Amino acid sequence: MRCMTLFIALLGALPALSLAEETDAVEKATNPLHLSTSIALQDYYTPELYGSDQHTNDTLLRATVPIAANDWVPVPQILRMTAPLATRPQPGSGYSTGLGDINLFDIFLLKQDGVKIGVGPLITASSASEDELGSGKWQAGLSAVAIKSNPRWMAGTLVQWQKSFAGDGERDDVETGTFQPIVVYKLPKGWYLRTSGIWTWNMKSDDYYIPLGFGGGRAWAMGDKVMSAFIEPQWTVAHKGDYLPEFTLFAGVSIIM
Repeated sequence: MRCMTLFIALLGALPALSLAEETDAVEKATNPLHLSTSIALQDYYTPELYGSDQHTNDTLLRATVPIAANDWVPVPQILRMTAPLATRPQPGSGYSTGLGDINLFDIFLLKQDGVKIGVGPLITASSASEDELGSGKWQAGLSAVAIKSNPRWMAGTLVQWQKSFAGDGERDDVETGTFQPIVVYKLPKGWYLRTSGIWTWNMKSDDYYIPLGFGGGRAWAMGDKVMSAFIEPQWTVAHKGDYLPEFTLFAGVSIIM
């Protein structure tokens, strides 16, 4: 609680923007279909897992690059790559920390007015530095995003499905689906409230967990760029299976060009 209070106090000390700048900054910082280049550092810390007293952590370095429509592809694209630094329990005792499985997706922005809609392929590389840090499988699938935004609200969802097609023959095959409802309520002076828990379903084991989050953040100008920082505690409200998160503290900072 003390850390969250300090976090809010630090964000509150930042200079305020004009109303137009506030709206634009929050839109850039929170809308996954905004055509802006960005670099983000995010962290998912899970202090306890169901059926275990162990913890996990994922620190994500995420880069997003838009590509303008051209003669080859008549709609804009959004490329997003995520490289995780993962911490997982070792089979015996202790923990391993290292590179996890890198994910890349390419969203084709098919509809840009009203409800924005994007669809595209994704691929997850078997890049983990240790067995416990990744699936041991190459995976491919699809992503779909739908976002509706106005000066006060933004709401939408990101849906992903992926299935293994190659990799370590001794590791189990993988097939997962995720559903991420995203809601942002825009406040004055660049502040915003948010929820973005990722509902995850393991289609092989039929295990699942559904987290609900509630947090907030602030966007502000830094020269000709926009910075944003947020914190969002997430509580699992339904689950099936062990070694799934009970509670996760999700936080991040990003710079948008």
